[in-house]
Amino acid sequence: MTAVEVGFSDTVMLSSSSSSSATNVFENGNYQTVLLNIQSDGSVPVPPPKPLLVGTPSSPVGGDFPVLLLLHGYLLQFSFYFQLIQHIASHGFIVVAPQLYLIAGLDTSDDIKSTAAIIGWLPENLQAMLPTTIRPNLAKLALSGHSRGGKAAFALALKECATSPLKIAALIGIDPVDGLNGIQTPPHVLTYVPHSFHLDRMPVMVIGSGLGTVPRNLLCPACAPKGLNHEDFYRECQSPSCYFVVKHQGHMDMLDDETKGLVGKCTYYMCENGKSRAPMRRFVGGAAVAFLKAYLDGDDQDLLGIIDGQEASPVELEKVDFCK
Repeated sequence: MTAVEVGFSDTVMLSSSSSSSATNVFENGNYQTVLLNIQSDGSVPVPPPKPLLVGTPSSPVGGDFPVLLLLHGYLLQFSFYFQLIQHIASHGFIVVAPQLYLIAGLDTSDDIKSTAAIIGWLPENLQAMLPTTIRPNLAKLALSGHSRGGKAAFALALKECATSPLKIAALIGIDPVDGLNGIQTPPHVLTYVPHSFHLDRMPVMVIGSGLGTVPRNLLCPACAPKGLNHEDFYRECQSPSCYFVVKHQGHMDMLDDETKGLVGKCTYYMCENGKSRAPMRRFVGGAAVAFLKAYLDGDDQDLLGIIDGQEASPVELEKVDFCK
């Protein structure tokens, strides 16, 4: 499935790959989904602080659904995560992906403040954007981010620069990086002290790419270098937390198969990549679904299946760790 760009009034209906009541978390789930592009330019009564790409289960299926906020990586576009958003939404989640910036400096403080403002917008305004009968359950709000977005997610959870207006129930770091070109950038999130992240027992999952530490070439340094990457983030987590490192996949491999534009083309050349993006994307989507089901819905069967190796994974895992 390729990335699709839609306007606010347009919808993209996506069918599930399975019709059975039980689904493999690494495949699309049972819900049809709709993708909404909500602009911040006044085209809606109360525009969000930043443009939003929202993937949600669609009518006529109704109900209350947990909400996952997904923050994009450095200089990337939210449309590059279309397939990942659809995967997670098809398992019964509302995924909200903001476009935090197009051009950014090294300081992530504005990203953190913008994310807090978006969370503040959700309670009074998200419901009106969604299909009829679909209700966001903001008591089950999870925060996630890829690369620099992962750093911003951790920073907000740790109350760096801004405080979330709502309680964050779970946190996911997707190959998080606390810096650029091997240098830690402000605000510093990593302390290099084991188990130093004080998150009031907020459950955390960290997913790392095995090829993230490998430079693409002499001109392109490693996208997730040692000392700033997933390994360091997980080392500073407290329980409950879980950790997966995917052996043969790269830092951009959770993006769509087709990422458009100059930046989209560059995503294939900036970082060392695996042979295909699909396995990493399916793993990230499935692991996120399993983790959220475990800690938001109290159903840990799929997560324990991944940890124990009983769930057939689309990737080879280099490292697995779980701290209850």
